[in-house]
Amino acid sequence: MNLPTPLFEGTLLRRYKRFFTDVELLDGTVVVAHTPNTGSMKQCAVPGSRVLVSTTDNPKRKLKYTLELIMVAGRWVDTHTQRTNRVVEEALRKNQIPSFVDFQVQPEYRFGESRIDFFLQKADEKVLIEVKNVTLCCRPETACFPDAVTTRGQKHLRELLGAKQQGYRAVIFFLVQRSEATEFSPADDIDPEYGRLLRHVVAEGVEVLAYKTIVTPEENRVGEPIPVVL
Repeated sequence: MNLPTPLFEGTLLRRYKRFFTDVELLDGTVVVAHTPNTGSMKQCAVPGSRVLVSTTDNPKRKLKYTLELIMVAGRWVDTHTQRTNRVVEEALRKNQIPSFVDFQVQPEYRFGESRIDFFLQKADEKVLIEVKNVTLCCRPETACFPDAVTTRGQKHLRELLGAKQQGYRAVIFFLVQRSEATEFSPADDIDPEYGRLLRHVVAEGVEVLAYKTIVTPEENRVGEPIPVVL
């Protein structure tokens, strides 16, 4: 999907109170940018990193600037988690993910005590997909999730297992923003319970997919799949 235009380059000075970053633009102006990411942004929110920010004229917005991309290890990384599902939805609707060709797509599907990101249906086949944004590499070329303990993510795994037991195809979909990654694994050192649950639900029939994104200052789109190592 297309990113906002225009984007302005700057340097990340600091991230604080989770949703705020101070950014120095190329002309030396320091601005406060909204950061749409609730995770730790480990390896990404590093002072001195190159960033791209967008602006808005919306009078209802408290902050004019939004952090869009961060340069990590020489590559642009999309940390804007509110865009994650839209990137996947675009790929689903364009039949760019081979496992889900010609399915009807419904975002934000209520199931149990959660809203699962996507409900897909084709004839009698029903699929629930939960998407997770991946911006961390635990080891060189190994992307991993989560970057902080996530009880919410654990809950989603349990919900997917329940869906599988009720006859749905249930899928956990990791959208990997680190283009250097050649495989995906759970971040056991950060959240061992998430890793344990992921292995358990996969053993019980929940499917797991990991796809890298192709990120440029102009767009973010789903790229190639990578192996999942559990």
